[in-house]
Amino acid sequence: MIFQIDNKNIHASDAGQGVDPKKDTIIFLHGSGLSHIVWSLTEQFFSNKNFNVLSIDLPGHGQSDGPCLESIEKISDWLEGVFNFLDLNDLILVGHSQGCLEILEYSHKFKNRVKKSVFVGGSDKMPVHPDLINLAQNGDSDAVKLMMKWGYEGSKKFIGGNPVEKIIQSPRDISEILAVDLVACNNYSNGSEAAKNIGFPTLLIFGEFDKMVNLDAGKKFSNLIDNSITHVIKGCGHMIMIEKAFEMREKILEFLKS
Repeated sequence: MIFQIDNKNIHASDAGQGVDPKKDTIIFLHGSGLSHIVWSLTEQFFSNKNFNVLSIDLPGHGQSDGPCLESIEKISDWLEGVFNFLDLNDLILVGHSQGCLEILEYSHKFKNRVKKSVFVGGSDKMPVHPDLINLAQNGDSDAVKLMMKWGYEGSKKFIGGNPVEKIIQSPRDISEILAVDLVACNNYSNGSEAAKNIGFPTLLIFGEFDKMVNLDAGKKFSNLIDNSITHVIKGCGHMIMIEKAFEMREKILEFLKS
């Protein structure tokens, strides 16, 4: 699905089904430097379970026009514009990594539009190592290598190469997309306050061996959110929706049916 707001194209993958007003809508929000592609093992599954699915490319990512938005706050306002344009309510927000910060800030500002939320590899704050930011701002491919080193449990298991490297392909992708996202994550400071005010049912999914959001940080995050449940996926790193997509989506479905 491609639509326009303020003369800019916005892309949201909908599993080829469009939006049925009679169904609940799941919104998938990707992490730093990525796109809707990371949800490819998840979209069709939920579409087949009688949900609308929309995997949104943020501005400047995937097939959406740029430039990228430089703060989590601006992204949350942009998302409200998208949902208002599409006339979507009672949303189920599913975010990974940076997408979790976007859920927090969006819910803080526009709580009445959200029905449930799912945080995948997320926390209330996501500081980024200055070395990684510097590499990314310089368009250095080592930035992506560092992400993989810190983010994956057993990345060598991916047949045909690392999927993230297929999305972040060029120095421009690194400096103009990934770097902007990393700075936005690093600068976001409203997460803990936003988490305390969520209120609606929430599922938090963590990877056992996630180096970006370790289990101690995840536990502290989950304790901030009332009416939340937590699931830890064993043998998994940060890129849960790629590493352990089948277990992740079954746990989300179980949560949505409860």
